[in-house]
Amino acid sequence: MITHRTLVAGGAGFLGSHLCDLLIERGDHVVCVDDCSTGRIENIEHLVDHDRFRFIHHDVVQPGLDELVAGVWAGEHPTRVMHMASPASPPEYLRRPIDTLEVGSVGTKRLLDLALVAGARFFLASTSEVYGDPLVHPQPETYWGNVNPIGERSVYDESKRYAEAITMAYHREFDLDIRIVRIFNTYGPRMQADDGRVVTNFVNQALRGDPLTVFGDGKQTRSFCYVDDEVRGLLALMEGPVTGPVNIGNPGEFTMIEFAELVLELTGSPSVIEHRPLPSDDPKVRQPDITIARDVLGWEPTIELRDGLTRTIDWFRAKSAERVA
Repeated sequence: MITHRTLVAGGAGFLGSHLCDLLIERGDHVVCVDDCSTGRIENIEHLVDHDRFRFIHHDVVQPGLDELVAGVWAGEHPTRVMHMASPASPPEYLRRPIDTLEVGSVGTKRLLDLALVAGARFFLASTSEVYGDPLVHPQPETYWGNVNPIGERSVYDESKRYAEAITMAYHREFDLDIRIVRIFNTYGPRMQADDGRVVTNFVNQALRGDPLTVFGDGKQTRSFCYVDDEVRGLLALMEGPVTGPVNIGNPGEFTMIEFAELVLELTGSPSVIEHRPLPSDDPKVRQPDITIARDVLGWEPTIELRDGLTRTIDWFRAKSAERVA
């Protein structure tokens, strides 16, 4: 197997840190770039002394990353540039709307330029949010989406839609080698307890004995992919023959009520379910069509929700015990 020099922007985040683990495991030399606005050093501290891993504290919106990377690799260019940087949870991108738009626009362009000069393959982590509140179900990559371009969630949705557009423009204009993934709800260890996503909300509410807050009637659906499956799919796309976009997610679909009841069962929590008003532009359904990933990349998820959720709950319990100790 060829050893790559891989730059991972957003590599100290939940998903990015697991990706760094897998890249190191396969033999890559990895530079993790993160400004730690939503990522955490804790996520990568087990890698910092590895001889094939380096961390650079840097905001990809700001200039100068190419010089910093060249300094790490003694003038050698990366062969892979993976753009995982962005606030990804609703509370974070709603709290930092301009930052979110800038990392998807200015940050993406800076990383594209770095990849272009280096002759590296560029990988964009996009999202199922580009489908908005979908009118097609499940969602294939050919679906153009149903997005409110001026709604509160648009700062994330349109940031990613723009990032896809400029990535494709570099591919067409400069023949840049690219891959685009559309990531569906991913969960697992290293998620931040307060990140506002449904998995962390329900798990931590259940562990505290607080009511599980279900928005609306709870009949809206989501599809959850365990992080180990997800990062395996990301690398399958990165090294595969298809440019994308490609959906990488678990097609298993659950209503929010079903998911809340499973969390209560697995935690043994006495918590009750409490309904609250549905946020604006909240998608009613979300389920990936993974035909391309399965047929072209040979990838599909293998970890069932019950198993992955049990691992996630155990991790949050352990972290809570550490804090108490």
